[in-house]
Amino acid sequence: MSSILRNILKPSILKSTKPHFPISSSSTLYTSLFSSSYYSTSTTNGKMYGGLEPTKPNEKPRLVVLGSGWAGCRLIKEIDTKIYDIVCVSPRNHMVFTPLLASTCVGTLEFRSVAEPIGRIQPAISSEPGSYYFLANCSSVDTKDHVVHCETVTDGAQALEPWKFNIAYDKLVVASGAEASTFGIHGVHEHAIFLREVHHAQEIRRKLLLNLMLSDIPGVPEEEKKRLLHCVVVGGGPTGVEFSGELSDFIMKDVRQRYAHVKDYIHVTLIEATEILSSFDDRLRHYAVKQLTKSGVRLVRGIVKDVQPDKIILSDDTEVPYGLLVWSTGVGPSPFVKNLEVEKSPGGRIGIDEWLRIPSVQDMYAIGDCAGFLESTGKPVLPALAQLSPSASGHDVLPYKECDDNLLQQVAERQGKYLAKFLNRIGKAGGGHANNAENVDMGDPFVYRHLGSMATIGRYKALVDLRQSKEAKGLSLKGFPSWFIWRSAYLTRVISWRNRLYVAINWLTTLLFGRDISRI
Repeated sequence: MSSILRNILKPSILKSTKPHFPISSSSTLYTSLFSSSYYSTSTTNGKMYGGLEPTKPNEKPRLVVLGSGWAGCRLIKEIDTKIYDIVCVSPRNHMVFTPLLASTCVGTLEFRSVAEPIGRIQPAISSEPGSYYFLANCSSVDTKDHVVHCETVTDGAQALEPWKFNIAYDKLVVASGAEASTFGIHGVHEHAIFLREVHHAQEIRRKLLLNLMLSDIPGVPEEEKKRLLHCVVVGGGPTGVEFSGELSDFIMKDVRQRYAHVKDYIHVTLIEATEILSSFDDRLRHYAVKQLTKSGVRLVRGIVKDVQPDKIILSDDTEVPYGLLVWSTGVGPSPFVKNLEVEKSPGGRIGIDEWLRIPSVQDMYAIGDCAGFLESTGKPVLPALAQLSPSASGHDVLPYKECDDNLLQQVAERQGKYLAKFLNRIGKAGGGHANNAENVDMGDPFVYRHLGSMATIGRYKALVDLRQSKEAKGLSLKGFPSWFIWRSAYLTRVISWRNRLYVAINWLTTLLFGRDISRI
């Protein structure tokens, strides 16, 4: 195993010289990894040491980015690699184009079309001797010594045990995002599927097609067919609505043609405690309700109190059987963010100032869904136009619960772009190394301006809301023109020309030949 790991890692590490931080295990896997030229190692009092040591004054400062979402990847793309070495630590080696993720669940798009490898976003990570990507999670941060403690991600592979390592940083950017909120409701993690990552979309697709095939088997009772083919979506925000619209399209155009024996059994139910798309204009919201209903989506106003393997129970004790359950009620801070010993903003996010710095520590910044302005700044927690509202679970959620992926993407992407320029300016002024930026001019603070929200509702229909806020006046569109704008906008926002070509070809293929229903 040691020789295999050494051969796999060798091509990318030949030029590296990296020592000395403690590791908690003496496993042979640790020894083989950290005894390569990638790290220099030593033993003191029986302890193995390995990791990325602090940079020297004559070396480029090291920028460590935790996360590979919209904020982190925009930062990585814009940072000047002549000034900084970049180290990205994330449990995934790609960025997900989340606004199009729902389309992959039903075969409108292929999964690779919405995933952009980090090495393509910033080629220096693959080619520069001091820049790396590590498939790992950050477990804690030593802000005094400027060290992050990490543990590798092995996806449960039995042949590999996770090992720990440390990275010294000059500048640290936390862009680790948020996680789906379950509000402590029993059974959600065990039985529901979230829609935040590519593997979630893959799981939804496999479960949906499996249920279709099982329900077509002779002898399956009618009640069981109805349950297997009942798709329940909890949460009436843009993600839940867009997935419901894609699913209804799939049923009307593909299932009824290719699963004729069970076409009358499959249907979709969308459960929300208040109003769907509550951040959109009232006229657009009513239009969405009408179109979804026409597409066969059943809208239910209710609060979920329990999730069981084959049914959910609402607060009025109504039982809703399901074969597929998708949970989309909002997001909240991750355990890593909760455990960080820094001041927090309202909602539990990492507190930042107007320059996206964490003011209580040196050389540490936070961007994206994990960050929010401190109350002392007088700025609202971004994105600003989301209102605190109850979800389908009946619990209050974070202020960005009702915002669509487009809005969250706007905020995160602009924060990443701003911080890249900010750090480039600091680096050019000689403040790139740790504890060396006190006298550098900060420049203008970060300002977010909302450009609008979009959501598709299926049947070649979409909503476009260009108001600055829910209370402001402005342009709002619906129907086919909005759908055309939605597709055009997202096609241009896909990061690489490679993936733009994938998306365009997928859309054309689906239009001409329908969706692929292979269960792979």
